[in-house]
Amino acid sequence: MHNTAPQRESETGTPSSRLLEMLNSAGAKRVLREPAPDLGLAEHIPFPFFAIVGQVEMRTALLLSVINPAVGGVLLIGPRGTGKTTCVRSLTDLLPYVETSTCPEGCLPTDVDANGNLDVCPDCRARLERGESITALDAVKLVELPLNARLEDVVGGVNERIAIQQGRIRLERGILARADQNLLYIDEVNLLDDVIVDAILDAAAQGSYTVRRGAMAGTYRSRFVLIGSMNPEEGRLRPQIMDRFGLRVPVQGLVDRGLRYEVYRRVRRYQNNRRRFVAEWAEVTAAAREEIALARALLAETELSTEAVEIGLALVEQLGIDSHRAEYAMFEAARAHAAADGRDLADVDDIRAVAPMALRHRRSQFMVDFFAQQMEEDNAIRDLIDDLAGDARRSRK
Repeated sequence: MHNTAPQRESETGTPSSRLLEMLNSAGAKRVLREPAPDLGLAEHIPFPFFAIVGQVEMRTALLLSVINPAVGGVLLIGPRGTGKTTCVRSLTDLLPYVETSTCPEGCLPTDVDANGNLDVCPDCRARLERGESITALDAVKLVELPLNARLEDVVGGVNERIAIQQGRIRLERGILARADQNLLYIDEVNLLDDVIVDAILDAAAQGSYTVRRGAMAGTYRSRFVLIGSMNPEEGRLRPQIMDRFGLRVPVQGLVDRGLRYEVYRRVRRYQNNRRRFVAEWAEVTAAAREEIALARALLAETELSTEAVEIGLALVEQLGIDSHRAEYAMFEAARAHAAADGRDLADVDDIRAVAPMALRHRRSQFMVDFFAQQMEEDNAIRDLIDDLAGDARRSRK
């Protein structure tokens, strides 16, 4: 027998079979028509950077690090509730675009070995030979290091899921590798485990690091701007990582009553309607993003005046600072400060603006006393040598 059931007409006017009707009603089309489920995920709408009241030095230091990553990052120290984390996270709308690798291994067309030969993975080599690009423009990101991060999360390790499901061993990049050419933010940096701090310090100093798991090894770039914040009431920060930050900013609560009330007003408006509040600052934010891009471009041509160099070096000498990072951070911050002002020559005023941020955490009374004690001991040894030599000469007579 033939099925004489009438065929349904499809939306296009052609006969539709029961199978197609089932596919249309229960397949992908129906799924696409359904509204997106609410997964409870929060939308990231940061507080506008320029809506932050006061805290000029903190915002200046962060902008200088964005303009010139060579500054070496920023450490914000202050009590709870003074806007440190809010200010750092508000940078996301101001970050520029940089050329990043599209390869999981982080290959770049500028990678060459000691002999000048191209040193990239086989896939990237093949793409370059075909004339294809292995990079793309991508916005600089703010990568946050969770306080409960394990060492494997930070440096990378074996992908356990792939190892269990597929029986293959594959190294995965860690947070440090994903932070390459980005900002790495560590809230409550003074509470980090010492092992993780050491890994971050080594990666930041070398610009790359190597992960070894058995016979497997992977080397990853880690050229990031380190930003940290901490509350000194919760513990001190190790001197090794303190010196690693280019700039240090003490962040205190505002004293002026009018400014404190303005903080309340803006936060309340932001909490009531975040999109509308951000839109009110959108024009300022867009203009600032463009100015940052111009400053980064001008930075390549920005030099230090002779007077700025002389006064900067004399300042470090008079303060008795031993770390050579002092001059480097101060001069790079001064160049960024001049570029932000649209100038290609950093002068004494730029040194004056950035010197406190670059030098205040590098003076060490402990080291001053230590070297003074060493000098006393050296003088005592020399005096004793002179006395012994004199006794020996007298005995020969």
